[in-house]
Amino acid sequence: MSTHTGLKRGLSARHIRFIALGSAIGTGLFYGSASAIKLAGPSVLLAYLIAGAAVYIVMRALGEMAVHNPVSGSFGEYATSYVGPLAGFITGWTYAFEMIIVCLADVTAFGIYMGFWFPDVPRWIWVLSIICFIGALNLCTVKVFGEMEFWLSILKVSAIVAMILGGLGIMFYGFGLSDGGTGIHNLWQHGGFMPNGIGGFIACFAVVVFAFGGIEIIGVTAGEAKDPQRVLPKAINAVPLRILLFYVLTLFVLMSIFPWPQIGTQGSPFVQIFDNLGIGFAAALLNIVVISAAISAINSDVFGAGRMLYGMALQGQAPAGFAKVSSNGVPWLTALVMAAALLIGVVLNYLIPEDIFLLIASLATFATVWVWLMILVSQVGMRRRMSSAEVAQLKFRVPFWPVAPAAAIGFMLFVFGVLAWFPNSRPAMWVGVVWLGLLVLAYWIWVKPQAQGRALASSD
Repeated sequence: MSTHTGLKRGLSARHIRFIALGSAIGTGLFYGSASAIKLAGPSVLLAYLIAGAAVYIVMRALGEMAVHNPVSGSFGEYATSYVGPLAGFITGWTYAFEMIIVCLADVTAFGIYMGFWFPDVPRWIWVLSIICFIGALNLCTVKVFGEMEFWLSILKVSAIVAMILGGLGIMFYGFGLSDGGTGIHNLWQHGGFMPNGIGGFIACFAVVVFAFGGIEIIGVTAGEAKDPQRVLPKAINAVPLRILLFYVLTLFVLMSIFPWPQIGTQGSPFVQIFDNLGIGFAAALLNIVVISAAISAINSDVFGAGRMLYGMALQGQAPAGFAKVSSNGVPWLTALVMAAALLIGVVLNYLIPEDIFLLIASLATFATVWVWLMILVSQVGMRRRMSSAEVAQLKFRVPFWPVAPAAAIGFMLFVFGVLAWFPNSRPAMWVGVVWLGLLVLAYWIWVKPQAQGRALASSD
């Protein structure tokens, strides 16, 4: 491999718009939504709206920094610049940790989906095969990655729109399938809109927030975008519509055409609902879609972690090998390391196939919320350093400053509280705290002495 340095700006507006879409539509929606519905019932719709509003403010904060200063290290570099080197080190590595954990959830879901057609094949075999495929794909040029995401995202979006229209058709016209059991009344007839009380509603945020994890990859693409000042704002401003359409409207239709208590956690609720309604062909087609969604999400996550570690390596916060770029303009070592880390998923799916998803989702939520919190804090730090004249020159500003960022920071702290309070997610909180502690130790033992050494050498 070549040590040629520098990423190539090979991502067009079309690529970034669909990478953003792809990161928003993944396992959290197609599979994790079943766990959220089980906890909160129909009130999960309100939880997605609240979390979606907070995520939009996070994305606008990231967009403000990325348009002002588009770099490959993205929010890891912003945290270093506006909060401090320790914050940048923790944020960058926690994002890489988040991507690995989210990938573990996605490869696990891929194995579950394949079980719809091949129930007798052990799940870990499917997990191993997809890891090898994605690892190879991420060694190609960034344009190949962008094209792959573009077509996978088109497939996902088309399927969701078709499912929403089909579901509305079943609700209002029956299409020969309705026996009176489908309709909007399903949202309140089975124990009410909030059947498990406020406790169930609050508990579901651990899974709901997981669904949005990875959407911050829009900021990571800034280093390889052809025109970041124009492309990033368009991609970020599309977030609210995506949240309303792909999460709230989709789950509204699902819970209307099928009573929510019967939506289990075996496979995707999308496939299960159509299978139970007797539309076998639609169920098989949707299984193809959710498989493509999982592949797309794994692909995006490996890309995002690789670019983050590349940026950190340039700053001396990750091993120097991560900054080596192939002749294709790809940080090849990070792709190989991510693929190796995902082999943990093969082991876990072999040892504990039944319990793995919720634990992984909670861990991913911790890492996701930490990254989002640091994006918000970094943006506040940037604003505090700027004069009023500099703020006025910003091309893409956070709305409702400073109230909206303050509310979003409060929401992130609330989600940490949710993880710590409920027994199912508490182990993830402890793992997260230990992870942060280990990173602080690593920074003081390894990174800071090296940085001081470089500073002394440059001053001589």
